[in-house]
Amino acid sequence: MANLGLFVRLEARPGKEAEVEAFLHDGLAVVQQELATTTWYAIKLGPSTYGIFDTFPDEAGRQAHLNGRVAAALMGRSAELFSQPPAIEKIDILASK
Repeated sequence: MANLGLFVRLEARPGKEAEVEAFLHDGLAVVQQELATTTWYAIKLGPSTYGIFDTFPDEAGRQAHLNGRVAAALMGRSAELFSQPPAIEKIDILASK
């Protein structure tokens, strides 16, 4: 069972929404190779607001993801794509189905 997660809130720079969406779509292929990432969702919360929600069975899996390729790409393109730095929140999952 996944009992840890991350929620990342992303605010696209004006005019960069399509690039953010493409970046998130491309991230799926990378995350699918991460064995300890139980689930990974790229979501759209509003016209220019996006998010990533992912889950992990343990802290080692979460840390591996935070040190992985998608996180590096996210931070590497942050100034280009986002109006503010990504807000990364570590979360505990209390219940799931």
